[in-house]
Amino acid sequence: MTTATCDVRLPAHSRLWNRDFRLYFTARLVSLLGDSMLPVALLYGVVSLGYGTTGVGLVLAAQVLPFAAFVLFGGVLADRFTPQRMMVGADAARFVLQAVTATAFAVGHPSLWLLMGLSGLSGVGTAAFQPGLASVITQVSGDLQRANAVTRVAEAMATLGGPAIAGLLIAVSGVPVVLAADSATFAISGICLLMLRLAPAARPATRESTWRNLVEGWHEFRTRTWMPSVILGWIVLGITVWGPIRPLATILVTDRHGASGLGLMWTGFGAGGVVGGLAGVRYRPRHPLRAGAVGLVAWSAWPLTLAAGLSLPMVCAGAAVGGATTAFWGVMWSTSVQTHIPAAVLNRISAYEIAGSLIAFPIGQALAGPVSDAVGTGATLYASATFLVAVLIAMLCVPAVRNLGARAAENENRPEPARL
Repeated sequence: MTTATCDVRLPAHSRLWNRDFRLYFTARLVSLLGDSMLPVALLYGVVSLGYGTTGVGLVLAAQVLPFAAFVLFGGVLADRFTPQRMMVGADAARFVLQAVTATAFAVGHPSLWLLMGLSGLSGVGTAAFQPGLASVITQVSGDLQRANAVTRVAEAMATLGGPAIAGLLIAVSGVPVVLAADSATFAISGICLLMLRLAPAARPATRESTWRNLVEGWHEFRTRTWMPSVILGWIVLGITVWGPIRPLATILVTDRHGASGLGLMWTGFGAGGVVGGLAGVRYRPRHPLRAGAVGLVAWSAWPLTLAAGLSLPMVCAGAAVGGATTAFWGVMWSTSVQTHIPAAVLNRISAYEIAGSLIAFPIGQALAGPVSDAVGTGATLYASATFLVAVLIAMLCVPAVRNLGARAAENENRPEPARL
């Protein structure tokens, strides 16, 4: 398979906030805001229907599992039909699904099976949407690191504001209004993405089978040593660190400081994310993954403050460090993927990266309770911090990770922009 690529440098005045990036940024901001509102609405709505915490878990799991199952196919389809079409179609489908969910809450008492089914279909839509993000951003911005950084800032702002907005809307108008607002965010996102003026995608000379596309994507993924090295580390950390932190932190902080303390901790995490995203705008290391991994070592401050039983301000400070280092790593990783992977396989490789990064989270969340019951919550958190540092050191011992440069292929992945 061969595709044409060209080396295009955008004019300086259009390197970030050009028309297309403004549309892309608006789409991501409103979509992320809706994503941060949805869990609050589902939590309150499902519990208010009498399905309890088990019902909440089933509804959330019903979305995660189809996403994990279909995201690889989402990457293949994005390469076949273009990311823009897949993302707009996914937003349209999720707009309809959330509107149906809002209507179901408004007119009656929806069954748990109906909510699980709608949530599952929404997960398929997310699987169709997510792989295309990496390649679309390479076409709308001439400064990928800044573009990724401001997107991370938007994500942190949505994390801060979304739950508060959802809580206010529930108190004033009820769950259906929040779900309808989430549906509207998909409509806005889809319209903005539809308005993007992207260059026509290069098409393969022959159309290969879906299986062949998956195999080719896997080959491209595994032959780049730095990618499987990082993703393998992320799988370990998903089980030992990223997965357990949410349930364990929720239990400890709620027991010690109540619901208000829990809210303050997550506010600290979101505020830290803003700082980390802004750091990604300013700081341009020669070796992004090395800088990101070194920064992530400080993430251990969060579980350590929890395990040590420190005061609420210290726990919030630890969460802020966690949010900042998470956001900074995200900028470094996303930019590295987008600048070192050929455009022809970027969507498929992104799908493998997304699947590998997220597959272990549910395992870690499921094991957090039994393990903490067996050895204690504090010991589990100390172990998490230890695993974090050990895995990051192991990653940095891999030359391909440690020495990956910043700009090896930044422009070769970007098709020539459409003439305005």
